[in-house]
Amino acid sequence: MSTVILKTPVSERDARRLRVGDLVYVEGTVHSWRDMAFSRALRLLEKGEELPVGLEGAVHWHCGPITRRVEGRWQVVSAGSTTSLRFTSQEARAIREWGVRLVVGKGGMGRETARAMSERGAAYLETVGGAASLYAKKIVEVAEVHWLDLGMPEAVWVYRVQDFGPLLVTIDSHGNNLHEELAQRINQNRQKLLEKL
Repeated sequence: MSTVILKTPVSERDARRLRVGDLVYVEGTVHSWRDMAFSRALRLLEKGEELPVGLEGAVHWHCGPITRRVEGRWQVVSAGSTTSLRFTSQEARAIREWGVRLVVGKGGMGRETARAMSERGAAYLETVGGAASLYAKKIVEVAEVHWLDLGMPEAVWVYRVQDFGPLLVTIDSHGNNLHEELAQRINQNRQKLLEKL
């Protein structure tokens, strides 16, 4: 296990250096969006239209922040990861079509996303559960916000971050998937227990 500091935009080379079990901290820009923004973004892709943000080498965080306006600027109060599994097919397309390099969330992702990560050089990283205020403190500023008509948690947020982490690599571009490994171990242990009974 290594501790890695990555600056954005993240290169394919840097993403491919990551291995399951590494701890990562990010410096630079992080984008957060979720369900409704994914739907809108993919509709724009199908129409051949541009997104309001560039995603080549991006860090994409599955997060619906709680924010407030303070003296005309956005301030993030709380920013906890949302469950990633439901974005499997959408995130696979984002990696292939737009070049997203790091995906941050919780709970892992499906095999379609893992395949896209292997093909394009990307990784999935998990935040610590219950630490939404910690991650909010790592956001230096909200640089941009797009599609607020979708609602605060569903909008596209662009953050400037410093020391953004800790983030644990649980899916890497080499076919390693901590979630699948743990599921296999659990099944093996369950089988052993059933045999003893």
